[in-house]
Amino acid sequence: MQKRTLGNSNLEVSAIGLGCMGMSFSYGPPKDTEEMTALLRAAIDRGITFFDTAEVYGPFLNEELVGEALAPFRDQVVIATKFGFDISPNSDPRGMKGSPGLNSRPEHIKEAVEGSLKRLKVEAIDLLYQHRVDPNVPIEDVAGAVKELIQSGKVKHFGLSEAGVQTIRRAHAVQPIAALQSEYSLWWRKPEAEVIPTLEELGIGFVPYSPLGKGFLTGKMDESTTFDSSDFRSTLPRFTKEALKANQALIDLLGSIAEQKQATPAQIAIAWLLAQKSWIVPIPGTTKLHRLDENIGAVSVELTPDDLRNIDDAASKIAVQGARYPEKLEQMTGR
Repeated sequence: MQKRTLGNSNLEVSAIGLGCMGMSFSYGPPKDTEEMTALLRAAIDRGITFFDTAEVYGPFLNEELVGEALAPFRDQVVIATKFGFDISPNSDPRGMKGSPGLNSRPEHIKEAVEGSLKRLKVEAIDLLYQHRVDPNVPIEDVAGAVKELIQSGKVKHFGLSEAGVQTIRRAHAVQPIAALQSEYSLWWRKPEAEVIPTLEELGIGFVPYSPLGKGFLTGKMDESTTFDSSDFRSTLPRFTKEALKANQALIDLLGSIAEQKQATPAQIAIAWLLAQKSWIVPIPGTTKLHRLDENIGAVSVELTPDDLRNIDDAASKIAVQGARYPEKLEQMTGR
């Protein structure tokens, strides 16, 4: 497995990581703990060293799973987790029922970190992200709280998720940011306009989540695909029957390149991300071993400058349809 460094942070991780959310959250009921533990350890065997979780996934279940599964390999792995939601019995972490439940007050961050340290069974969190920007708390206060946690040895690196460029700059001035995590893929390219140039300027790594478009870019879905109500894709405009049908052109493009490269559409989608910048580390999630192996195979797919130009030319003619989130969740991004 190739290694990459996230920006100027000296945080070295495998060229692709593993997003762990779907093991416990958002994609139907939590999966079997023993099976997911085996999958996490299989990822280590295959050279993955970068694992992504959050206290809100479950809530708490995902951190517990990751902490238990990775405990014997602590010195070999980098674990990223996130704070920023108000998790209480009445809260709604996804913000679907009313209040989005954001909370990045400094005292809350410190409480959240204590919980994450216990669940992850670690003495220090390798990479701590603010999960979503809290408009009620100045980002300088958030960065200052994390700076204190870094000084006290409880956190090693600071990150932001789905933040806008002004927020990134303001936070980075208080405590250097190691990585920004945001959605980025061939069907969500908004970060290219402002975010990626800002990260390059400041020396911040980029960790794209949903590099496979929440499964769509694998080529395994079409307009007949349905989602159970426990699967959050059932609430996303981009996964309506009409959008799935309209966006199939992107799959056709990936499929034609995959054929030339003797690869799969998913591998082309990940290889495309890896080819954008040397400090980009996508974190595809999966609950299946054969998908893990497929995703890892993307690291070996070589896309030439000509290939990348051809993909860009073809993709620019495809208008992706459907918002990526319902309006309430979309408002929580890019702040």
